[in-house]
Amino acid sequence: MKVVILGLGYVGFTAGCCISSEGHSVVGIDVNQKKVDAINAGTPPIVEPQVGEMLKDALAKGLFRADTKIGDHLEDADLAIVCVGTPSAPDGSHNMGYIADVTWQIAEAVKRAGAGTLSVAYRSTIRPGTVEELIQPIFISALGEDFEKRVSLVYNPEFLREGSAVKDYFQPPKIVVGTRDAQPNPAMETLNRNIDAPTFHVGFRESEITKFVDNTWHAVKVAFANEIGRVCLESGISARKVHEIFISDTKLNISPYYTRPGGAFGGSCLPKDVRALQHIGADIGANLHLVDSLIRSNEAHKHALFAYACDGLAPGARILMAGLAFKAGTDDLRESPNVDLARKLLNAGYQVEIFDPAIEADMLIGANLGYAYSHLPALERLLISKKEAEANTYDRILAANATIRELSLTDESNIRDLGTLN
Repeated sequence: MKVVILGLGYVGFTAGCCISSEGHSVVGIDVNQKKVDAINAGTPPIVEPQVGEMLKDALAKGLFRADTKIGDHLEDADLAIVCVGTPSAPDGSHNMGYIADVTWQIAEAVKRAGAGTLSVAYRSTIRPGTVEELIQPIFISALGEDFEKRVSLVYNPEFLREGSAVKDYFQPPKIVVGTRDAQPNPAMETLNRNIDAPTFHVGFRESEITKFVDNTWHAVKVAFANEIGRVCLESGISARKVHEIFISDTKLNISPYYTRPGGAFGGSCLPKDVRALQHIGADIGANLHLVDSLIRSNEAHKHALFAYACDGLAPGARILMAGLAFKAGTDDLRESPNVDLARKLLNAGYQVEIFDPAIEADMLIGANLGYAYSHLPALERLLISKKEAEANTYDRILAANATIRELSLTDESNIRDLGTLN
């Protein structure tokens, strides 16, 4: 293939070296004449293991060259990859100026070129909706409503780390390819054919948000680790040993568990222990801002679930809650977000009935009993049997936990799953 890379910064230059090493012909475009001259002379514009040798090899084979103008380079190209910068604007948003400018240049070059469809893959980090709301309209303006006869748009986030970028290119944690119809793009399939990694073909917006999710999670991990480190430091605890213990648990701690968007956290452990760690941090002056935000975030999520649960329903509507305990198959109601949801629905004037086969009002004891009746005094009256739940008619059914699986409901059009926010 002939691949044109627009933007020869860290991501673009590394990609160019890796792509040319596989035998593809690469043309790199960058507005910096000094950088272009250095590349053509065999001098990498960045310090990164392996790229120097790869550049020299590609130049010797005639597989890599750089230019400051797009010119006619797109006329016989199979794929264009956009790697221009999206720096922070004063308000914290991404500055889309470079994206808009290079998109106009590509559109004009395609207009001048002959027949054929060019795949244009964006790797710059852009906010969800950018392809549909900024990039696509530019191509429509330049090429007309049928622009897809000339251009196939792709969003393909990169996952390169400085210091191991070449290794990360060929051994990425995943490949994400976003297209209008969430279907594979032939040029991207050819580009990635030698890379063995989980591949996700998704819509534009799912692919666009991927980098934000990943990087924010990495930031959360760093902040969390440092907050725990401060607690350990102030308490005379070995942070190194605590970290060793923590990462040894790959079943729950370093795993997919607790990372699926869904219901708020609750139960007898998480809220209690978070509050206790907050108190410890305040007591020793460790300033745990991330930990301090967890309960507030959880309460905000509870309200969001309430708004989602009753959206479009007028007060007085009849609602079935399938599940009340914080986890299906248990009768633990302590700080269950579903108890809070039921209370909010009742206070808002809805008719609520609850089916949870694990809960019997007269079997609740101790703190579980106290929490349940202090928040839902009418609990015994609200609980109904499976037979009643299946026989009654409801305006909405809320799948508050996996208890919904216990029911054989014929009409599922009014079910809202609060465990998997859509």
